[in-house]
Amino acid sequence: MVKPVKTEGPSIRVLRVGEEVRHALSDVLARGEVHDDVLAQHVISVTEVRMSPDLRHATAFVKPLLGRDEEVVIKALRTNTAFLQKEVARSIKLRFAPKLKFLADESFDEGSH
Repeated sequence: MVKPVKTEGPSIRVLRVGEEVRHALSDVLARGEVHDDVLAQHVISVTEVRMSPDLRHATAFVKPLLGRDEEVVIKALRTNTAFLQKEVARSIKLRFAPKLKFLADESFDEGSH
């Protein structure tokens, strides 16, 4: 008798939706649709989006170009979360619009050590 293989980590669907949210956020930020002076002055990379298993929460890891003014950029993103959530919900067809949370991506810093 063959035992079923247990998979560790997120499902394929969770990963796929996370990638769609990442693309939608990147598009909104690249087009400059957010009317915020701080965000207009910085080029921001959305490096990863991790979705909760129920797809209701999304944690976006972001990094401003050259890592400058990281705290200021994160604060500006958090201030404009409602607008960004609305734009992501408009471009991605899900039953519920995911709640966005922004964190600084530390993986580049850890990789350089």
